[in-house]
Amino acid sequence: MIRFLAILLLAGLPLRAEEVVASLSQDRVSINANFDGSEILIFGAVKREEPIPNAAPLEVVITLSGPKQAVTVRRKSRVAGIWVNTDAVMIDAAPSFYSVSTSRPLSQVLRDTEDLRYKVSIPRAIRSVGAPETVFDAATFTEALIRIREDNDLFQLNENTVQIKESTLFQTSVDLPSNLVEGDYTTRIILTRDGAVVSAYSTVIAVQKVGMERWLYRLAHDHALIYGLLSLTIAIGSGWLASAVFRYLQG
Repeated sequence: MIRFLAILLLAGLPLRAEEVVASLSQDRVSINANFDGSEILIFGAVKREEPIPNAAPLEVVITLSGPKQAVTVRRKSRVAGIWVNTDAVMIDAAPSFYSVSTSRPLSQVLRDTEDLRYKVSIPRAIRSVGAPETVFDAATFTEALIRIREDNDLFQLNENTVQIKESTLFQTSVDLPSNLVEGDYTTRIILTRDGAVVSAYSTVIAVQKVGMERWLYRLAHDHALIYGLLSLTIAIGSGWLASAVFRYLQG
């Protein structure tokens, strides 16, 4: 009886006729002293259990999101002729890097309700649930964060950059800037039709510092006191050496 009910339940579930099969040109990015950015090629195909339906064409949306962090955004105001910090809003979670690539303009390939559900657009990828009672325009702080990170290529909206061939194959590339944060970067590939999500697939790219950069990074985070003493020692030594060289040249 239980097996019969289970079969009925499974029979009532809709079959996924179209799914994403995707891959990346690399699943790891190494950051060293010479790192000046990287390019990730994302490509794949649509797996179908039946012929291409006679309906609106498929569209593709691809997001790449870095580790999320809490961010404090401050506003400066002129007080008595001096610019000082007057307001601050803590944004609960914002991706350190975020890019959205689409086959057509985002507003044409994804409904607002689907954007709200899957948090695809840049503003929806940022979570800010509270602000001080003294701040009445908290949304402007989120807008300022987006504007600053867009200027630094950390937030990217790349519309019309996903190429689709024969309604099956797709590809795009994402430029990663040099100022990346170490961690896991989540890639999502979303198929849509008439603005509704048909299928979604995700994978992870590992971004890690290597060599001396990684050793210093781990030292600063795991042994802050030792890192501070080492930095102080190097600063004192550099100052003494510069002074000695100057006295030698003067003599």
